[in-house]
Amino acid sequence: MVSDAAIATGAALMVTVSFPFYIYGAWIMIDTETVTWDVLIYHLKFIVPGLILTTVPVVFWMAPRLLDQLGGFSALHAVLGLQAYALLAFALTGIIRIYQAKRNADLYHDPDQDIELDDLHENMGAWRGRLRIGVFGYVILWILAWFLGIYQYVSSYLL
Repeated sequence: MVSDAAIATGAALMVTVSFPFYIYGAWIMIDTETVTWDVLIYHLKFIVPGLILTTVPVVFWMAPRLLDQLGGFSALHAVLGLQAYALLAFALTGIIRIYQAKRNADLYHDPDQDIELDDLHENMGAWRGRLRIGVFGYVILWILAWFLGIYQYVSSYLL
């Protein structure tokens, strides 16, 4: 059977490797003036693997062990991680609406239309706000949870 240390090392590596996927996926959207369907799909080719690399260890390694080690840094790590996922869900409420409005206006396939995003729907500003708050909140809390997770890993398995 595989030792806890080996599984923890794999989980730590998977979560750590996910960060460059997030950063590059974000850079794609920041660097692009007009988000077309191809840009959106290219962006998702990096964001989805990043989410998978983070979520698989959470679901199969961290969550089942949470009650056995709930206290102190473990509890804070879990709270930060859960809040990060809550903010990601909040961002998705904006993403879905923005996607629907852009799709209805055919802005993914015909991006050269002279339409401001805020003119597509009266709530577009709120949806974009949800997206920004959710994504930035997710990343900030993810980083904090990662630091705590690495601290726990080092103190539990390396020292």
